[in-house]
Amino acid sequence: MRRDSSPPGDRAGAGVRSVQLALDVLEAIAFSGDELGVTQLADRLDVTKGSVHRHLHTLVERGYLTQNPATARYAIGPKSRLLARFAPDADLIQVAEGTMRELRDRLGHTVVLSAMTPRGALVLTTLASTSPIEIGVRPGSELPFHASAQGKVLLAFAPRPVQERILARPLERFTDRTIVERETIEAELVRIARHGFASAPEEVLLGINVMAAPIFDERDNCIGALAIVGSIQYLPETPDPDTVEALKDYGKQISRRFGHGRGPGGAAGGAAGVTTPRAARRGIGA
Repeated sequence: MRRDSSPPGDRAGAGVRSVQLALDVLEAIAFSGDELGVTQLADRLDVTKGSVHRHLHTLVERGYLTQNPATARYAIGPKSRLLARFAPDADLIQVAEGTMRELRDRLGHTVVLSAMTPRGALVLTTLASTSPIEIGVRPGSELPFHASAQGKVLLAFAPRPVQERILARPLERFTDRTIVERETIEAELVRIARHGFASAPEEVLLGINVMAAPIFDERDNCIGALAIVGSIQYLPETPDPDTVEALKDYGKQISRRFGHGRGPGGAAGGAAGVTTPRAARRGIGA
């Protein structure tokens, strides 16, 4: 048997990169909405077709993907669906779905539900607006913490060590409206924690504004962000107070379904407002 003579560190690094590519392939197919072929995947992930093909073969063999014999393209397999069935009963998407629809019907804007990952605000699901022109974001997208309303909300109510780690990174400027100065962002996070909502007018894409409110669980942990997306014409930089209150109210409705305000130390005021004492203490400058 041939022994690998490469240093242990190199082998470990190669193993991590291989796992990352396998997950990239799986996520690309899961979030695409369509079957994908080898060439499409290689182009999207900026890797060789050979690398993609090896991972596809393994994922198909293990049941996480299936290959359409007619098109030779790949889709999510039965084992991936089985894993989804083992998710906790209190699934954020299922709990929020009805409330999201009510918010969309009331305001007319696209509604987006996101959760936090180490890299940003992960879009879990969206509901298209009632407008003939749809403005939205694809589920599976990860939005930057510093330039998206969802990301800023999640960061504002995150523990201080998490905030420090994220704000220590170089921050990308997407438009001339993107905030990249740490002190300015920290002041913005304090305001978000105090007022219970965030906005990001033209910070990622010119002409688009997003507003978001937090979703809490029974322990005052911010577990998600409820957002509305629209053109700057209909969702202006200075939002209508009724729009702000509606967004916050529907975020509180979802929070109450997760027991917010009824858990240990959760007073009735915690359900009525988002800046509970425990949540506020975690924020920057608190």
